[in-house]
Amino acid sequence: MGKDKLRKFAEIATFDNVLQLEEGKVMKGQWAEKHFGNNHPIVLELACGKGEYAVNLARLFPEKNFIGVDYKGNRIWRGAKTALEDNISNVAFLRIQIETLLDFFEKGEVDEIWITFPDPQPQISREKKRLTSDKFLERYHWVLKEGGYVNLKTDNDGLHAYTFSKIEELGLKVHCKTEDLYHSEFVNETLTIKTYYEKKYLAHNKNINYLKFSFN
Repeated sequence: MGKDKLRKFAEIATFDNVLQLEEGKVMKGQWAEKHFGNNHPIVLELACGKGEYAVNLARLFPEKNFIGVDYKGNRIWRGAKTALEDNISNVAFLRIQIETLLDFFEKGEVDEIWITFPDPQPQISREKKRLTSDKFLERYHWVLKEGGYVNLKTDNDGLHAYTFSKIEELGLKVHCKTEDLYHSEFVNETLTIKTYYEKKYLAHNKNINYLKFSFN
């Protein structure tokens, strides 16, 4: 591991807006009250990377609490540090494997989920690793409140199509669907938040797919 990664890992251990592994378990069922000190809705950004979406959503919606979830601490460092520097108190970061989500959130504790530009895991053999595969959708259904939304933004047409096929297969409710977000009627200030990767894709004129759905 490089010196810069080691430095960032050491630094996030001192951040009060980052919880790692076992630390996060004590918040299960109590995130709003125990960590944020309020009863505001909880919104997750899964596979958050540098946390651009979580941080910018927190700026837009001070009446909600946001948690960026990722296992790579050196990436979480950027979002967590920005939040501390800019005094954004309604965003936190949780360093865990997303597979273990149920160990950290109680049933119905979460109001909304964002999945922004995840690894599409295109190989058939890696289908179970896709963040919209059956096993992950089951976890989202558990932690979401009734009627809670899942949002997927991706440049990967295959992942978009795969996710939509899962939605149809499971009989879930689609609220928004587009293969070209920035030329659709759905564009708003929330959807125009751009991650590091999205900016790269747009620079090469790549279309951006968007899905918003909920569980029945």
